[in-house]
Amino acid sequence: MSNTTTTDRYPSDRYPSKKGSMRGRRWGFTAAGLFAGLLLAFVLFQNNSAPIESEIVAFDVVDDHAIDVQLKVTRDDPTQDAVCVIRARSKDGSETGRREVLIPASDSPTVVLTSRITTTQRPGMADEYGCSTDAPDYLRAP
Repeated sequence: MSNTTTTDRYPSDRYPSKKGSMRGRRWGFTAAGLFAGLLLAFVLFQNNSAPIESEIVAFDVVDDHAIDVQLKVTRDDPTQDAVCVIRARSKDGSETGRREVLIPASDSPTVVLTSRITTTQRPGMADEYGCSTDAPDYLRAP
């Protein structure tokens, strides 16, 4: 029989404590998950903000084949040209006319302009289809 005890054969400082290492891993995974969540939220917030916002302020039915539309456009970068597509709709909801409107670069981030849409039948309302900073060349003056 040997005079060594189990603590002599297996010293406690030779192996890491299971309880301490699991607690450290849990905190590490929790911190990593929290950091990844915050990073994802930041990226989604940055990519979700629209560079151009537009809204129809007012419209006025001129006659059976025309409507005047007042459009308010707000841009993050007002030094860039923008284009908005506005459309006229009849009382039954069908599209009766459409127009692309160039919003030229300006000093102010918010611009209000009025444009006339020619329609195929009596218009009942107007709405904006969407805006972009990718203005085509045919809308610009030569």
